[in-house]
Amino acid sequence: MKVLVAGDHFVTNDLLLGALNAQLDVGFDVTTMTLPWPHTPFGPVAEVDEASGDEDALIEALDGVEIAVTQMAPFTARVIESTDTLRLIVVARGGPVNVNLEVAAARGVEVRSTPGRNAVAAAEHTVALLLAALRRIPATHASTVAGEWRSDLYALDAVGSELAGTTVGLIGYGAIGRRVGRILAAFDAEVLVYDPYAAPETLDGATPVGLDELLDRSRVVSVHARLTPETRGLVDAAALTRLPRGAVLVNTARGGLLDYDAVADALHDGRLGAAAFDVYDVEPPPARSRLFTAPNVVCTPHLAGATVQTAQRAARQCADAVTAFLAETR
Repeated sequence: MKVLVAGDHFVTNDLLLGALNAQLDVGFDVTTMTLPWPHTPFGPVAEVDEASGDEDALIEALDGVEIAVTQMAPFTARVIESTDTLRLIVVARGGPVNVNLEVAAARGVEVRSTPGRNAVAAAEHTVALLLAALRRIPATHASTVAGEWRSDLYALDAVGSELAGTTVGLIGYGAIGRRVGRILAAFDAEVLVYDPYAAPETLDGATPVGLDELLDRSRVVSVHARLTPETRGLVDAAALTRLPRGAVLVNTARGGLLDYDAVADALHDGRLGAAAFDVYDVEPPPARSRLFTAPNVVCTPHLAGATVQTAQRAARQCADAVTAFLAETR
């Protein structure tokens, strides 16, 4: 059996090979290639998105391959149609956005992914951003290391807020949103959830509400929905006007869920008291983005899911997927 392992500089070939060797009870002939991500940003390749690497190099590497394991390789229609041997593509991420699923299905190629691989990391990063924005930690850190001692920040109108007793609204309650909810409950926050697909038994004490009620009641809103045609621009100017004045907004999901021009307006006019973002409508954001001149903003470069454990977990889940496929098809 010939296997292609197309790792990158996060989910590396060594991690993927180590996990496969630990689980597979059959020998395999392995071909490897290293994709340039994250040293080179991912992006669209032909008709697939969030991909890294070159179609021609991938086509060459797939010669005789039955199983391909990757995180970012561009499995476009052209790539998939170039091979008659490929049976399985395993993508080390929550969803296989870099695979043309329609063409794969038409060619009889099964596609599996690793949902939940970064749920712990993304949830913890979300709460870190939330606290940093709520307590204005980046700005006060910068002021302190610059030699200032801002005792005036102890004034009532300058201090931040506690999570305990605060109503926090979660838009989306999948693997990441649910974990965020449990963490916030441990802080004694009141957790509201808007997710039409969340089963009641998964709510862990959170209160399900409609989107308008969530916006009306929440002092903090954290976005965890999937980006679909229905959810694109979900938090727009009209949604922001419903928030209590001085509310905090956090997004670690997908940039397309927010209208960032409206967010910048809300920060500049004080409708939003603070905001924290790991994702943006354009990545990387332009150097002159209005977000960067808005008050009380915390920004990170799409790193919420990036931990050592995420990469290790993704590799193990890929090996699980290969093992399961082989057991099912023997």
